[in-house]
Amino acid sequence: MARSKPNAGPSQRQLSVGEKVRHALTEVMQRGEIRDPLLERAVVSVSEVRMSPDLKIATAYVTVLGQEDMQPFIKALNDHAKFIRGRVTPSLKQMKYMPEIRFREDTSFDNFARIDALLKSPEVQQDLNHDEDDASGGRN
Repeated sequence: MARSKPNAGPSQRQLSVGEKVRHALTEVMQRGEIRDPLLERAVVSVSEVRMSPDLKIATAYVTVLGQEDMQPFIKALNDHAKFIRGRVTPSLKQMKYMPEIRFREDTSFDNFARIDALLKSPEVQQDLNHDEDDASGGRN
């Protein structure tokens, strides 16, 4: 079997297993099985799960709707990671090893908002308008 390049990105298997783990985690979160006062009143969204190459570690990227400070929620989820792992096991019984689950804050929405703000900034808009004027001027 050929080895993949270190920076080649996740394999198809990693992506597939990550999506299955994400679905299983989402089900556990929706059922409200985690007995923690902080998490019981929170709406936790699992946006992505990245699997390690050996499929033994699952890093779940989560966001809690309506919360600015995510750290207490991330800590609570990591504190309950073994319990959560046990609750997702029936949904993932086809896996040879049940992955260790780690929770991290999903910052992709912040990145999207930052890029959107940059694209709407006056400097970028000026450049875009200037490029459009050049393009239309050359066609007349």
